[in-house]
Amino acid sequence: MRHTDIAIIGGGLAGSTAAAMLGRAGISAILIDPHQVYPFDFRCEKLDGFQAGILRKTGLLDDVLRATTRDVGGAWVARFGRMIDKRPSDQNGIFYDALVNTMRRLVPSCVDFIEAKATAVETSNDRQTITLSDGEKISARLIVLSNGLNIGLRHTLGIERDVISPCHSITVGFNLVPVGRDKFDFPAMSYFTENAAAQMAYITLFPIGEAMRANLIVYRNMDDPWLRRMRQTPEDALDEIMPNFRKLAGNFKVDDTIRIRPADLYVTRGHRQAGIVLIGDAFGTSCPGAGTGTGKVFMDVERLCSAYIPSWLASEGMDIDKISQFYDDPEKRENDARSLREAFDLRSMSTDTGLMWHARRWARFTARLCLGIFRTIRETVSPRRFASQ
Repeated sequence: MRHTDIAIIGGGLAGSTAAAMLGRAGISAILIDPHQVYPFDFRCEKLDGFQAGILRKTGLLDDVLRATTRDVGGAWVARFGRMIDKRPSDQNGIFYDALVNTMRRLVPSCVDFIEAKATAVETSNDRQTITLSDGEKISARLIVLSNGLNIGLRHTLGIERDVISPCHSITVGFNLVPVGRDKFDFPAMSYFTENAAAQMAYITLFPIGEAMRANLIVYRNMDDPWLRRMRQTPEDALDEIMPNFRKLAGNFKVDDTIRIRPADLYVTRGHRQAGIVLIGDAFGTSCPGAGTGTGKVFMDVERLCSAYIPSWLASEGMDIDKISQFYDDPEKRENDARSLREAFDLRSMSTDTGLMWHARRWARFTARLCLGIFRTIRETVSPRRFASQ
């Protein structure tokens, strides 16, 4: 039996980030995952300023950003076929598997990687035992469960999940290619829904390498005929829900494979147990459209690995009182609550047809337009003032 202080089950973004943090802090840890190299998975494809701010606290940001593509030149904000604002750049494009594998390269060699699947766990107030698919067993003081949507191990421990919004949103990912010219006029763009009938929140376009990547957030069921049209005639399907989009994008075609990923929103119950702590999607999901998922992962990892694990290891035992400190962390609780709140607000803002939501959509559009006008005036006046001096 191999012994360690921390055993991390699941080497996705949450688990790999935790392994990197713990290893750099000199804490004995083992990372367990079935894949030596993380395979392609359609999830997060960019980091924004908020997410980068949390990642900076882990000490890993600079190394991660070197593997991304920044939207140099700013990002357009648009609706109804017109550009209403140009925001400063704060997006860094990177495919999820590249992000995870970049994070894994930041894990120090003192952290062992075991290419296997955890098939069983036994927990207690003292030490925990993990049985692997190859028959090996690991003894750890604490299990960090970061195996995403895989519910098998959780069920054996009596940990359940409550789905509070099935198929809350669907993310459609693809590459967009300009036709008749070398590149698009915009360096990056977020184009918001034109009306509630479109059943979409927005499409965001950003560079990854030489490609212009598109992530489209829609609110539909998986058997919706529009999704079939999106697979078969994607350009027509996009024109259907964004009839004025070509005024800014010009002629385009959809290139490469179209990825479609639904997202359920769920929360976990029965998780306050000795010897094991859940982070990331293993604890609760978020809506990709709200842009809070990656920040939620980084928040969980940063709080657990910097504020709690070092102090927990300084004393004997790993009882429920210790574990509850993490779940009750004020920053984590506020971040989790904000994630759910913004998921439902964005859906209502995008699809609800009531008078209040119609007014709120126009109020948001007007606010963005005014901000864009103010930004343009400021950028125009400032160089003139500098020149006159």
